[in-house]
Formats: sequence, C-alpha cells, structure tokens
Amino acid sequence: MQPGPHFAFGDHDTHGFVASFTPSMPAHLAHWFLEREQFEPVPGEPGLYRLSEPEHDGARRTRQAVHDLRRQGYTVQADIRLDPSLSAGPPRPIRTNGLMERRSRLAQAAAGRTTQRSAPPTTSPPSARPIPPKPTFAPTVHLATSGGGRSR
Repeated sequence: MQPGPHFAFGDHDTHGFVASFTPSMPAHLAHWFLEREQFEPVPGEPGLYRLSEPEHDGARRTRQAVHDLRRQGYTVQADIRLDPSLSAGPPRPIRTNGLMERRSRLAQAAAGRTTQRSAPPTTSPPSARPIPPKPTFAPTVHLATSGGGRSR
C-alpha cells in the first residue's frame, strides 16, 4: 500500500456520517470495503459514501468501520468523535453475573487448609512381625499315586 491516507470519515450536514477515499486507493476496492461497512454511494456526489440508517447507532457503526479498515492495514483519517483511538465510546453497562464473587470464593478455598492433604496421623508406626527362622531340614511331601491311568 502506498503511504498517505486511504479513507476519510466525518460528519456531513445533509448526509450524516460520510466516508470518502483518496486517489491512493483503487476506486473499486474502496467501493467494496465501504459497502461491506454499510456505507452507500451518495447520488450526484462521486466518491462520497453515506452510512445507511445513521439513526441506528450511527456514531458507533462509523467508529467500527474506521477500526475495521485500520485493522486491515489502511490509513484512515476521521473526525475526533468518530476516531476510536481518540474518542471513547459510551460506557458499557456493568453486568454483575457473580463471576468475581465466585472467583474470590474459589481463591479463598484454595488458600485454606484441607483434610485431604493433611499431615499423616501421629500414631506410632506398625510393629514389625518377626520373621520365623528357616527350617534346618527339607520337608518331604509324599503324593499318592493313582493306580490306573487317567483320573476321572
């Protein structure tokens, strides 16, 4: 990509949130990107695009378009209120789902003592059984023999 801005975003008195592209950007590619970001060509104004349905969260959608194009590697100029790096969006409501409280309880439980990993009991070790001495003679085992071949 060539140096210099590729897109410009701003407010227009008649058309609301608008975008345009510079000569460093191929027209067909700019048209494709701006349409994907919900901008439509303004009739009678070549190279000027307006945000479709700007009354439906238009400022946030325009900031998102600026962010998306920058993430693709394009240089984008934008008014201060439409530049996501310079303006903060509206504060998001904090949803309490109990996750922090649950994590806190888990952390406290992990730090506490448990009976599963406690020290072994302090009783005396089991007494060792004495090993009987080896016999001095070899025992003789007599097996009874059957008289007639196979047993039943």
